[in-house]
Amino acid sequence: MTTPYRGALPDHGRFDYRPITRRPDYRWPGGAGLAVYLGFNLEHFAFGEGLGARLGPASPEPDVLNHAWREYGNRVGAWRCLELFDQLGLPAAALINTVLCDHAPELVAACIARGDELVGHGHTNAERQGDMAEADERALLLGCRERLQAAGGQAPAGWLSPWISESRVTPDLLAETGYRYTLNWCHDDQPMPMRTRSGAPLWAVPYPQELNDIPMIVTRQMDCKDFAQLIVDQLDEMLEQSRTQPLVMGIALHPYIVGQPYRLRHLRRALQRVAAARDGGQVWATTPGAICDHVAALAQDHPAWFA
Repeated sequence: MTTPYRGALPDHGRFDYRPITRRPDYRWPGGAGLAVYLGFNLEHFAFGEGLGARLGPASPEPDVLNHAWREYGNRVGAWRCLELFDQLGLPAAALINTVLCDHAPELVAACIARGDELVGHGHTNAERQGDMAEADERALLLGCRERLQAAGGQAPAGWLSPWISESRVTPDLLAETGYRYTLNWCHDDQPMPMRTRSGAPLWAVPYPQELNDIPMIVTRQMDCKDFAQLIVDQLDEMLEQSRTQPLVMGIALHPYIVGQPYRLRHLRRALQRVAAARDGGQVWATTPGAICDHVAALAQDHPAWFA
């Protein structure tokens, strides 16, 4: 029996399909073809309730094993990662749960002192904003923006939802509450403009779901030496591809995972390779906010490139 043709599927309407092979070439600052950024996820979780990544099987709450494992990232792992970033001269985008401004203010201050970009990442990763009513989600976006501005002296330009959880109107609310870009969408290797109901601009800057220690190490149980090699392989292949068009490579890191000493040893090797490519002029080591600024300026001069 032949299945009848049923027409188009429901669509988000945020952008049109446009293959990467049919886009203009431009360069990143310094003439590099590849922009690389570190998405450094700094998170805090409610004790005895809510969501959270797990090292082992879930236990009845309070789940001390998994809560304490995650908290190791704020107390130890994040500091070791920052030391590594300093040694290699690499900037980072600190994706911050705003509750950390009260729970671990020294950690937030250390990122600010380094000049890292502060990116909104919800209040806590123990909850999903996709479950919220529109008014509550708007209040969350505004509250996080105000809290990070108070901590760092500058309102955040970007947002990453905890657990990449969105409602139907999240992009609209982001644009309406002053955010300029989102990291939620992993559909491309280049920044793309998104449509919003107000017409206010919102850019989707690529955020990695494969080059990400949670799905690779926690979910797929990949050894960190293999995760490090994944970073190197991604870098080498994207350097080849970026000879003819600009690309973005994000590396998503969580300090309770890669901040474990035996994993940090392998991460060090991979990031040394990134730093060497930067020193050779092949890579622009940057932040997602700087990527957004660059393409937004290009769009002003060449609107057809991003139509």
